[in-house]
Parts: sequence; structure tokens; C-alpha cells
Amino acid sequence: MQSLNDILSELENADNTTKNKIENELVSIGESVLPQLVDQLQVVRGIKRGVVAMTLIRLGDASVKYLEKAAHDNKDFEWVAEYLIREIKGSKVA
Repeated sequence: MQSLNDILSELENADNTTKNKIENELVSIGESVLPQLVDQLQVVRGIKRGVVAMTLIRLGDASVKYLEKAAHDNKDFEWVAEYLIREIKGSKVA
């Protein structure tokens, strides 16, 4: 299986179709990739950051504890984590 860095590097020149395919691929990996995704969210920018954030939202509640820990450990990241947690919790109210 490709590493998360390899998968994310495919986003550098990705069109929307490729971007969606990569996001779906990350979601299909499931919860095992959550710690790495939260770590990456704190360092990547641009399209990569958007895809990682959307993947975390789509993985839902399982992402919350990793986001909370990252927010606790990295105060500069706190607002990002809180925003994503609100998105996750809000997406359940349908």
C-alpha cells in the first residue's frame, strides 16, 4: 500500500477528478490513517490540506479524538481542529 505522503504527493498537479479519487481512497483506508492525517493537516497547505480536512470530516466521529489531542498539543492548530470538529458534529444533524 502507498504511504500517506505518496498519496498526498499525487495531489500536487491533480485535477478535480483525481482529487476526488484520492479523497475517496483515503476515506476507504479508514480509521487506521487518522493519526497520520491529523499530523499532516498541521503541515500541508493548499489542495493537500483541503483533501486531508475533507477526509477527516468524512471519517466523522472517529476523527474527533485525534483532532482534540492535536489541538491540545498545538495551540496554533486549535482553531482548525475546533472548526473540523464542529463540521463533523454538525454533519450528523440531518
